[in-house]
This record gives sequence, C-alpha cells and structure tokens, in this order.
Amino acid sequence: MNDLINDYLHSLKVERGLSDNTIISYRQELRHLNDYLTKEKITDIKKIDRYTILDYLDGLKKTGRARSSSIHTISSLRKFFKYLLIVDKIDVDPMVNIDPPKRAHHLPSVLTTAEVEKLLQVPNTNEPLGMRDRTILEVMYATGLRVSELITLNLNELHLEMGLIETIGKGNKKRIIPIGDVAIKWLNRYINGPRRILLGDKKYNEIFLNQHGHPLTRQGIWKNLKAQVKKAGIEKNITPHTLRHSFATHLLENGADLRIVQELLGHADISTTQIYTHITQQRLVDVYDKYHPRA
Repeated sequence: MNDLINDYLHSLKVERGLSDNTIISYRQELRHLNDYLTKEKITDIKKIDRYTILDYLDGLKKTGRARSSSIHTISSLRKFFKYLLIVDKIDVDPMVNIDPPKRAHHLPSVLTTAEVEKLLQVPNTNEPLGMRDRTILEVMYATGLRVSELITLNLNELHLEMGLIETIGKGNKKRIIPIGDVAIKWLNRYINGPRRILLGDKKYNEIFLNQHGHPLTRQGIWKNLKAQVKKAGIEKNITPHTLRHSFATHLLENGADLRIVQELLGHADISTTQIYTHITQQRLVDVYDKYHPRA
C-alpha cells in the first residue's frame, strides 16, 4: 500500500504539477486510510470494497470530524482509487456511490470599502516595515491574490508599465492580473526604497521581505494582518483571504461580469465564484431592510 501511495503522489507532482502543500495534504489522508487498513488486517488492495470505506468514514465521523474535513477525505480517496483503477491495481472502484456530505454554505467575511480604508491607514509608512505592510494590503485588495501567490510574487512578474502582474496559482496555472494605479504607486515606492533597505546584501527576487531580509511567510502575513485589524478597530474575523473576498465582492457590487471575476481570481469552476453573488444579494437585502420605510 505504501508503494502505491508513493507512486500516486509522485504522479500528482510530476504529471499534474500540484504544490507541495497539496501533496502533503493527500499524503496525510492516505496514511490515515493505510493505518486503518493495517489495523483491520486488510493487506490486499483488491479486497477494499464500498463497505470497507463506509466503515472507515463512519469511524472518522465518530471522532467529531468537521463536515469540510469529511468532504476533503472523500475527494482525496476518490482520486486515489480512480488512479488505482487506471493503472490496473484494482478491478472495482470502492468509492462508487459514496457521496460526500453536502457542503455548508458559509458566506465568507467581507470588508466594507470604509473598513478597507481604515485598514489601509494603519501601517506607519515612515518606516520600511510599515511601507511594506501598506503595499501588501494595497496589492492584495487591488488584485485578489491568494497569500501563497503574494509571498512568491517576484520582481520578474511585475509589468507595472502595462498595469499588469503575472502569478502562478493553484494547479501551477499562470494568470495575468490587472493592477490599479494606486497599488502601482505603492509598489514602486516600496521596491525603490524600503525593500532595498530590508534586502541589504541578500539576493532574493521575492518582493515582500521580513525584517531580516528573507521572504515573508504565510504565518508572517497572517500575524501582521491580525495586529493591523486590531489597530483599525475592526471586529470581524479577518484573515488574509478576506481581502481576496472583498476584492471579488466589491467588483461584483460595482457591476463586474462574473466570468471576468472568475478569471481574475483564477477559479477553475465558476460555481466557486458564484458564492460572491450570494454576498452581494445579501447586501442588497440588508440595505433594503435598513433604508426602505416599508421594510
């Protein structure tokens, strides 16, 4: 079983170009399954049937696993057994007719334009780190970049004279994103001054650096944003992804086409983008309830 898992993960890396984080996530899911099979003394992969999987999933459910985790587990197992079927390691797919629980539709948290402005005013732009943080906020809100895309963004991917940046997103897919004049102004100010101070004699090409001159991490972005949100007096549960949600929602509220927003966000499936239409519809209801005299 371990050899089959390793072969599968290798194919994901080489043939599909999935990120290390995604590979690690699949590995964890499959190791959990392998541990269960070992415990149940199931050593022949062909003896895994639908009932084996249902028993395994039932055991996970009893541990109090979140619905989202169950959805991810079933998705991971489906792909693994589909691979085993393709490479003739099994004759029957045990995942047939095993459906994931329905995904709960939680609307993502979104900042209002006023809250965005409050947040942008927090960093002290007289200091290198403050200038960096203001630039990060401006770029995230102007482009809708994922945190993973932001921390790997490098100088070669900026085409500011054309008002564009390029990034490599999920599934190793490249996309081109327009960037507005305000964010361009902050990028130029940061790159031509504070970034040079932070970089020192190091040779990094990544744009956003920490106080030691090394590329910022996801954790660094998260920690800084948490402090900034607190200083701004914003009481919502804000994560770096909230700026991406706000980018999409504000575009749609101002009349942008859903397909364009899908392209800008790098969503493979437009149904992922459609969650933002629910947010804008909810906002319409809220505004109506608040301001209409007969509401």
